Amino acid sequence: MAGGAVPVAPALAFDLFGLFASEEEPPAPSAGALPYTVKFQGVDDEDVLRALQDTSTLHRLRQEAPPDGEGLVRRAEADLRRLADVLSGYGYYQGRVAIRIDGVALAGEPSVIVAARAAEASRGRALVPVKVVVEPGPLYTLRSIAVRDPRGTAFSEEILPERFTRVGEDVPARSATVLAREARIVDRFRSLGHPFAKAVARDPVVDDAAHVMDVTYTVDPGPIAGLGEVAVRGTKDIDPAVVRSFIYAEPGDPYTPKAVSDIRRSVAKVEGLGSIRVREGEALDGAGNLPIFVDVTEREKNLIGVSARFSTVDGPGIRAYYANRNLFGGGETLRVDADIYYLGNDLYAKQRKAAGIDSNGLGGRLSATFVKPALWGTRNDFIANVFAGREAQQSYVSDAAGGTVAVRHRFSDTFFAQVGVDGQAGRSQDALGKVDYRLIGVPVSVSYDSTDNLLDPTEGVRLTASATPYAGFLGSDPSIFVAKAQGSTYYAFDDEGRYILAGRLGFGSISGANLEDIPANIRFFAGGGGSVRGFPYRTLGPRGPFNLPIGGRSLLEASVEARIKVTDTIGVVPFIDAGTAFAGSLPDFDERIRYAVGLGLRYYTGIGPIRVDVAFPMDRIKGNHERPVALYISLGQSF
Repeated sequence: MAGGAVPVAPALAFDLFGLFASEEEPPAPSAGALPYTVKFQGVDDEDVLRALQDTSTLHRLRQEAPPDGEGLVRRAEADLRRLADVLSGYGYYQGRVAIRIDGVALAGEPSVIVAARAAEASRGRALVPVKVVVEPGPLYTLRSIAVRDPRGTAFSEEILPERFTRVGEDVPARSATVLAREARIVDRFRSLGHPFAKAVARDPVVDDAAHVMDVTYTVDPGPIAGLGEVAVRGTKDIDPAVVRSFIYAEPGDPYTPKAVSDIRRSVAKVEGLGSIRVREGEALDGAGNLPIFVDVTEREKNLIGVSARFSTVDGPGIRAYYANRNLFGGGETLRVDADIYYLGNDLYAKQRKAAGIDSNGLGGRLSATFVKPALWGTRNDFIANVFAGREAQQSYVSDAAGGTVAVRHRFSDTFFAQVGVDGQAGRSQDALGKVDYRLIGVPVSVSYDSTDNLLDPTEGVRLTASATPYAGFLGSDPSIFVAKAQGSTYYAFDDEGRYILAGRLGFGSISGANLEDIPANIRFFAGGGGSVRGFPYRTLGPRGPFNLPIGGRSLLEASVEARIKVTDTIGVVPFIDAGTAFAGSLPDFDERIRYAVGLGLRYYTGIGPIRVDVAFPMDRIKGNHERPVALYISLGQSF
């Protein structure tokens, strides 16, 4: 349009899920109500501003216009009383709040009519401008914390170490800080065996001249108690004796909050149970112990599930399972698993064909596991497993079937030992040839797990070790001895578990036979999503004819991860893995240790983190079919 202004359409914005915190548009001017805009001035601290807005009736109800000027003024009056308390709660004890409605400041009853009239002047033509003017004043800090008993006596350093009352420099005197410190002090007494410890008084003293606060807590520790009888309630189809066998606390054991939480954690291992609530008694029993009540509900017996996995170097896989979580009424579990997978990036197909190995890269396994917990009400569990399947790997194929029966004894919630009889028979084929084998052995294993979460541990240690003699006099051919051990540890640098250092170390050894006489599926290999990421699954170790991996008689591998939460649901994980297999029955380091580094992304859900790892092999060897990068997707941390 020559000689004239070009009309411009208003810009349209799209705020997906409110990610950009866009402000909602207020209602349009109306003859029947008084919509308004509200703005806060004078606040630089985003946390304080958010708290003021969350408390403010004017802000929370801004989409619901009052019918008249008086209604708007009453909202503002309510805010004047509340917002000053918010400033005090954040350590601004000299803070002041003023509210202006269309330029009229609220200052007592005489201003109410004037402000209401000013608001009414905008009816039907404009939004009423409302301003909340905040003058925070100086920020007060905590200067000292003292703790006394009801008689006014200070507690000894042994009972209440100085770290509980120490105050750092420039700690804001916020009400949340004062309450959190009180809770921490009370928790200290509970951890010393005082279940009824409580703060009976909290006396803050504000020094307006120095802008500081001194706080004195009066704490009544209450009596020291032990754990009392544990009552199990709510079972219907599951024998209560099974649940009780998973409670390791005994009457008279020292009371601590951790001991109570351990009861819940151990009972949760009964798969047929759903919700579990552990409640402390309100009074001590005649022996001076605290009764404990465990209230449970039961899950549906039958469960069907499907899961999938994928790796750019190991290929796709899918698993389906059926489980019954209370087969005969004694908490017995029966689980049937069917797993099928395919070597999507079949790196060694041509070499396998040249070596005469008959495999199309398709593998699978069908297995069934039965567990009878708490045999005759004891802490012994009976375990039986049978399986059949084809294991198709990059460098070998194995067809096998077998089973295991064992008895597991639970010494505690964290430690158990197991002994049984294991047998399997099959045929494996790799670059060294075919091996028809029959193994009958007596596996012995121990396990210790003090971590706080199965899929996402933030603290504790996991240790497993097993030894299985497959002896010739039992009918094994070949006669071998297999030993394995793995440990991992987790350390949180902060109380919230946002910064965690995790480490893992694994070892294995096979003795009693030459390498070529040991079935390929029994030998040790490194590489894969649970080993040295970045390298194809079970490909690291000695090489044989046609440059095919042939595995080894020993294994050594390690991993270190830094698990960093960026938000409550998103985390990043830089990691480094190392390891390989060795030809000898003990690591002799003739094989080169292989390394990989990578970066992972975690999305934290209610059932565990979803893991996405990208790994880069550090020292690829020409001719070994090792890709420059690998992607892994699964549920749960890598270890």
